[in-house]
Amino acid sequence: MVALDTGAAVRLARLSRHRDGRFLFVPMDHSVADGPIVPASRFNDLVASVVAGGADAIVVHKGRARTVDPALLRDCALIVHLSASTPHSPDADAKVLVGAVEEAVRLGADAVSVHVNMGSDTEARQLADLGTVAEACQQWSVPLLAMVYPRGPRIADPHDPALLAHAVNVAADLGATLVKTTSPLPLSELSAVTASCPIPVLVAGGGDQDGDLTAFATAAVESGCAGLAVGRRVFLSPSPTAALKALASVVHADPPVGPLGVDAAV
Repeated sequence: MVALDTGAAVRLARLSRHRDGRFLFVPMDHSVADGPIVPASRFNDLVASVVAGGADAIVVHKGRARTVDPALLRDCALIVHLSASTPHSPDADAKVLVGAVEEAVRLGADAVSVHVNMGSDTEARQLADLGTVAEACQQWSVPLLAMVYPRGPRIADPHDPALLAHAVNVAADLGATLVKTTSPLPLSELSAVTASCPIPVLVAGGGDQDGDLTAFATAAVESGCAGLAVGRRVFLSPSPTAALKALASVVHADPPVGPLGVDAAV
């Protein structure tokens, strides 16, 4: 069980709208890595649609956070992403810090997130950055979502269950509050990954996933995941609101089973 001070506990509670220790996040930070996801004039409409669908939090970069209508965040938490890279770099896996916890606090963020690619050429610096941000989060009482992926020239299989168990425990050991990673193959191995980790594990449901997203979410929750972080498959769907409602009905359907690493009653 992770011990949290009052400020961090209050912010963590906002990350779960149902206060059940489960989380449904919609990353919308893709414009740095991939380019715009919608025209600028429609971004707040997209945020409104995912909030209406039941998203617990959106994930955006600091500059984009300044463009979000604050009224849309009354029922949805804000996570400010502090890492960035583009595919035009000599090493697209080399994530660098482009923001600070203090900036996120000034923006009204409920949490921050950092991305680490385990196995990349710059893994050492990324791990150091994660540790630095974790310390700042302690000082500012801000929950930290670590996005840790096996990804780089030394990774033969990014869906290897053993590697994913290693990845989520790197996040826990370096001070993250929550960790997001990809799903193992076969998916049945996900329960071993979640059982290995002392903090809540969220599974990504990005564009590399095939099949029915609701069925995937059901399998993830049944495997002990504390929730999902789904971006592209939500905002590229014909109806982001409908897609989120289906996912929210799975993620928040029942009380969490067993310890999730945080107090679900916060």
